[in-house]
Amino acid sequence: MTSSPAGRGTSPASTNRLARTLADLRRRDRRALIPYVMAGDPDPTATQRLVEILTEAGADAVELGVPFSDPIADGPVNQRAGLRALAHGMSLRRALDLVGRLRERTGVPLAIMTYYNLVLRYGLGAFCRDAVGAGLDGLIVADLPPEEGTDLVAAAQQADLATVFLLAPTSTEGRIRAVAAASTGFVYCVSRTGVTGVRDELPAGLRDLILRIREQTQTPICVGFGLSRPEQVREVAAVADGVIVGSALVQMIEEAPDALDRVGTFVRGLRSAIDDHPR
Repeated sequence: MTSSPAGRGTSPASTNRLARTLADLRRRDRRALIPYVMAGDPDPTATQRLVEILTEAGADAVELGVPFSDPIADGPVNQRAGLRALAHGMSLRRALDLVGRLRERTGVPLAIMTYYNLVLRYGLGAFCRDAVGAGLDGLIVADLPPEEGTDLVAAAQQADLATVFLLAPTSTEGRIRAVAAASTGFVYCVSRTGVTGVRDELPAGLRDLILRIREQTQTPICVGFGLSRPEQVREVAAVADGVIVGSALVQMIEEAPDALDRVGTFVRGLRSAIDDHPR
């Protein structure tokens, strides 16, 4: 394993909650469970309750989606959630307000997944300062390649906001090195090409992809896109540092917005599967 600038985000001395939590989990040979929900779906108040449910069920961090008019990385389930959130007036600024309210109630690391146009329009430095001031720990910009993200990375590092960039099965060795250098929270390993969504099986070659990434960085590697079953997260936890589960949860919320506790039951099952991963 090679040392790289990406390792800065995993330092135990970091003041960033996300980096500190992942470093602590690694020291204890545990894998992170990071559920994803759309901020404002089914409504902002319910999102607050959902984060509490997810934390109580064993989430190590929570990823909040921010709706956007052209969500190129989102599958149909998350797109519909984004439309519902937009109908409730959710925006990037209101998502930070939501983070501030959540931070009054929980210490769990919080990350936002959004799109670059929203952050650029907000202002890179202003966004990073306001985000950290609200209590945000990590930023995932789904449509921003690291080569075009240097200004945002610099602003985020100055504010102590962890940055997370994505890698896919098609990523070259050069792209892996670039993402590893720019990611100070974790490297987001997309398990398959295409958009988010529930899948029945893990793709062939995922383990090899994770091992390729690990050769380039000491930063934790978390896998998302298509993970929805306990047996899937157990298999991924055997080789990755964390798992991200989103569409399956968003679909549950869509089907039964008045029965959010079933989300907690589902996440507890995922937590048990991850903790049972073969060491």
